[in-house]
Amino acid sequence: MNQKASIGLPLVTVVIPAYNHAGYLREAVRSVLNQSYPQIELIVIDDGSTDDTAQVLATLDGDFRWFSQDNAGQSQTLARGWDEARGEILAYLSADDCLESQAVEVAVAALQADAALAAVYPDFNLIDPASNVVRRVEAPDFDYATMLSSVICPIGPGAFFRRSSYRQAGSWRTEFRQMPDYDFWLRMGLTGPIKRMPQVLANFRVHPGSQTYSVTTESRADEVILIIDDLLASQLAAAVPEDLAREARISAFLVSAQLHIRAGRFRVAVDRLKRAVDTRRNALISIRTLRLLFNAMFNRISHRLLWTIRSVLKPGGGRAG
Repeated sequence: MNQKASIGLPLVTVVIPAYNHAGYLREAVRSVLNQSYPQIELIVIDDGSTDDTAQVLATLDGDFRWFSQDNAGQSQTLARGWDEARGEILAYLSADDCLESQAVEVAVAALQADAALAAVYPDFNLIDPASNVVRRVEAPDFDYATMLSSVICPIGPGAFFRRSSYRQAGSWRTEFRQMPDYDFWLRMGLTGPIKRMPQVLANFRVHPGSQTYSVTTESRADEVILIIDDLLASQLAAAVPEDLAREARISAFLVSAQLHIRAGRFRVAVDRLKRAVDTRRNALISIRTLRLLFNAMFNRISHRLLWTIRSVLKPGGGRAG
């Protein structure tokens, strides 16, 4: 896109919160700097990393800002980045993920085509530690009732949202460490429509350090219950039908049980399953419940096995530069 064509285009700010992902950070930064869209502000915040994050950032060329701070956590780091952002459109990118080169251009076009939209998000690839594509993830179309009742966030990497919607929704809540993104999108979804862009525009990396597949503490495993309880108690959710609220509570207990099983806290998991049954007696009789429990026991192991097999069968395969 030439300079003349870029006149009048909105500035997009992408914030990368970086904590101990030095091995993947270079790829994440380059994926933003190499976008086809010309009006981008990139802010990278080293959140008190103890690895070589600062050294990697210091050696990277390109037009972006970065600085280090004492460790504050992902939510507070993002809030700081967005406070310093100048863009009309905002986004975040995990330091171990990366964008496809057309991501910003396509997202801006989608937002400009419909002024009512609060946010847009794409399909994405699941990639392994060496940046090999494991599979394509076709994200579901956005439906607020489904997101609430199933406690499933359809929005992965590569999402973009308007600053005006962000002001209404508020930032990530610092008290949440396990699912702050889900809490954020629940609130963002109340500010306006959110639309899926049906093409792969981002890459989500799974690796041994991924929070998605990590063992979590007891309080973090119960965080989803607090998120649902807080939302349903808020004035924003006053119009949520009781049956939808009940399904959301059941799902929260099931997801909490899943996380406790993954951590080996089986007694606590049984208690959360009992609370789901107390909410609705047949809560455990569903394919989704069985899928959650299976995922809790085998998903992390299966992904690690898959990328190990791929690395053995693909000699010389390395991480993309």
